[in-house]
Amino acid sequence: MLPREELLKGVENRDSLARVIDQAEQAIKTWEVVLTDFLSPPELAEIQRVFSRLTEVQLVSWGGYPQAERQRIAIARSEIPLDQSQVELVALEIAGNFLFDTATHRDFLGAMLGTGIVREKTGDIIVLGERGAQAIVTPELVEFLEMSLKQVRSVPVKIQQIEINELKVREPKKKELTTVEASLRLDAIASAGFSMSRNKMVDLIDSGDVRVNWKEITQASSQVKSGDLIAIRGKGRLEVGEIAVTKKDRYRVQLTRYM
Repeated sequence: MLPREELLKGVENRDSLARVIDQAEQAIKTWEVVLTDFLSPPELAEIQRVFSRLTEVQLVSWGGYPQAERQRIAIARSEIPLDQSQVELVALEIAGNFLFDTATHRDFLGAMLGTGIVREKTGDIIVLGERGAQAIVTPELVEFLEMSLKQVRSVPVKIQQIEINELKVREPKKKELTTVEASLRLDAIASAGFSMSRNKMVDLIDSGDVRVNWKEITQASSQVKSGDLIAIRGKGRLEVGEIAVTKKDRYRVQLTRYM
């Protein structure tokens, strides 16, 4: 069996990781592919980091499209062929006329959860403006939502299963920039990348709103490196690119901001 206590030592998402360890042990025992529910980006990042130390099992995650935030993981013994096609997902269209009563992501999610389903069974929701939304869910929810989800805000809706390749995913907007800083401190790089004051960034870091590689960081003095992903709740993500040292011993940092 897997070294549970060692794997759980010092982790942030202990309950999620413990469930996945149980499922991994089931996959080892039964020689079958075992699927998790949908996981958030911080959970996914931590689970993949912890499981990268193990040779007995392999993981493949998929959320329906390349930049999906919420994804399910397929777990199998290392000897078994495993790919994204084994991660079972279904896409639904939530169609209605939202021209006069605009609905947000929160409205669609709230209406879905209001039918009695749990968040872990739902993946990303793609809002399509006045035409409604598309949602990614586990296959067992399809029939239930077709019968139970009749309204979002004041708008009657119709639920229909669609093909995954019919998802209307927008490429994220991105902006490339370069900054020159005296250090590679998180507050310095993030404030430049998100175009906000250093003091405001320190406040966000102190309040736990900033994650680096999906891990919560509360030290403004933490050092960043090339390849790091900095995320701020509600403000998008920042990828740290190439870092070079200038003649004046400062750091020239390439950044990509995703909005």
